[in-house]
Amino acid sequence: MLGASAQRLGPGPFGRFPSAPYTDQHTFHEIVVLFAHLAAVTTTLELVTSVLVLPQRQAAVVAKQIATLDLLSGGHVRLAVGVGWNRVEFEALGADFDRREELLEEQLAVMRRLWTEPLVTFSGAFHTLDRVGINPLPSRPVPVLVGSGTSMGALRRVARIADGWMPLVIPGLDPHDVATGVARLHRACDDVGRDPAELSVFGRVYLGEGWQGAVARAVELGFSDLSVGFDRMTRPGADHRAHLDAIGAVKDELDGIVG
Repeated sequence: MLGASAQRLGPGPFGRFPSAPYTDQHTFHEIVVLFAHLAAVTTTLELVTSVLVLPQRQAAVVAKQIATLDLLSGGHVRLAVGVGWNRVEFEALGADFDRREELLEEQLAVMRRLWTEPLVTFSGAFHTLDRVGINPLPSRPVPVLVGSGTSMGALRRVARIADGWMPLVIPGLDPHDVATGVARLHRACDDVGRDPAELSVFGRVYLGEGWQGAVARAVELGFSDLSVGFDRMTRPGADHRAHLDAIGAVKDELDGIVG
């Protein structure tokens, strides 16, 4: 949402990141506005956030925005959310960084009710709703993915509250690879009494040396979806055309791997 200067952020580390993943030098479009534009120019593409830092935003506003996007796109929106890492960003947005995990869980409970009930009454630690709704409702319950690393705490949250998992696993920084993360997700499902087959896994592969093996591994692991493209953090100057051209150049090979 907001990029801060490296001087304001400080030297790190930031959670599992040794340095800031992005600063004021990186460009980002506001995702809901971007998806509203894209919904007007495509009838086939799935629109999936990656990831929206939900605790920085008001749950009712996001519920209304996503419901509207779902209707405008003909049911092609999936919402992937995460808790974020950037305390400076939270500070500037007036959001509580230290309670972001607790807040996210309650936000999803509120949003799911707003998406499925004409009038909602809810009283929680962060939200009070008294007979309110977001008419018109979305065309179906919007699928919600939770993006996270491979810690058991994060994966138990996925197993408890999500429709799917978006692995945010960075080779060299995370203690576990994606395959181990999937195995840990299955254990987390066992811990909370949920069938892991109920959870989709939406992975990502960055183009570069060895990308074909990473795609084949995702197929082997049973991923439901896979995004393929540049790592924007390592190529901040690459524009949209460069991304599209790179994907177009490998599409035939990619199709051959995933079938």
